[in-house]
Amino acid sequence: MRILGLDFGSKTVGVAVSDELLITAQGVEIIRRKSQSKLRQTLARIDELVGEYKVEKIVLGYPKNMNNTEGDRCEKTKEFKEMLEKRCGLPVILWDERLTTVAADQSMMEMGIRRENRKEYVDEIAAIFILQGYLDYLSNHPEEKA
Repeated sequence: MRILGLDFGSKTVGVAVSDELLITAQGVEIIRRKSQSKLRQTLARIDELVGEYKVEKIVLGYPKNMNNTEGDRCEKTKEFKEMLEKRCGLPVILWDERLTTVAADQSMMEMGIRRENRKEYVDEIAAIFILQGYLDYLSNHPEEKA
């Protein structure tokens, strides 16, 4: 079994996938689109990745505000979740993604990636952090792996 992790943004979706043992998350790619409303090709690409990696579950970053309230991005994420479930036929789990972009940016700084090049990778690395957080949770709650 593999799990796909997604960092859904206004024009990009960062993608990560777990190993078959559900221990680690690896980055796959960043799906880019020309406008916020053009989701058909994005959904098609995610569906292709689901088949390619034999994914059985999707974890979607849920962008709550720091004070735990839900804003406009949460609504768009819920709509995207419904579209994903219809398109892929898989369960989609919303996972709190607060500070994943900050952590991704910090990791890139530590790796020595120049500031102007970080934008190119931040969504994929944020997807890795989202998925790894979920995998770590599962390792501490094995009853939820099914």
